[in-house]
Amino acid sequence: MKKIILAIALCLSILASQAQTKNVPTQTADKPSDEEQSLAKDYFSQVMGVALNATSNVKLFQFVYDWIGTPYHFGGSSKRGIDCSGFTKELYTKVFNLTIKRNSRDIFSMVSPVAKDELKEGDLVFFKIHSRSISHVGIYLGDGRFAHASMKGVAVSNLDDPYYSRYFYRGGRMLDVFKEELEKTGDVQ
Repeated sequence: MKKIILAIALCLSILASQAQTKNVPTQTADKPSDEEQSLAKDYFSQVMGVALNATSNVKLFQFVYDWIGTPYHFGGSSKRGIDCSGFTKELYTKVFNLTIKRNSRDIFSMVSPVAKDELKEGDLVFFKIHSRSISHVGIYLGDGRFAHASMKGVAVSNLDDPYYSRYFYRGGRMLDVFKEELEKTGDVQ
């Protein structure tokens, strides 16, 4: 219910801001205005408990928001049910336009290790839960929070939570993969 109320409040805020600026030439439909981006960042900051800044990826937070509450289903890859690696793969495809592997151990083989205190928005977090090998993956959002498909469904959790802190293994960054992808498309500067 809170999710619906917050979504309605966000829509009303955006509509109100658009009504006040009717005499201003409209921007392209595919790029939100700075004010709309600011409203979205404020909204996601409140909903997910993460302080978004000017460089935050609104597309990342919108994707996570759209999937919150999706039930957990081992091997699943849709809104009817999804597991942690399926959620991570879907997010990286839709948000970063990057194809990654399908299970948490294979995804870990694609990253450069990152210390917990050096994690950045979009980095991956890996866990060894009741296992000697990596068994869980999530996407770091900032402020110690990460999105993942848990047994309770897609949620935003805190790395400092005693449970996740106990099983945290390592962070990882896809820098090399992003660089390779950019080089293939010729977008490297």
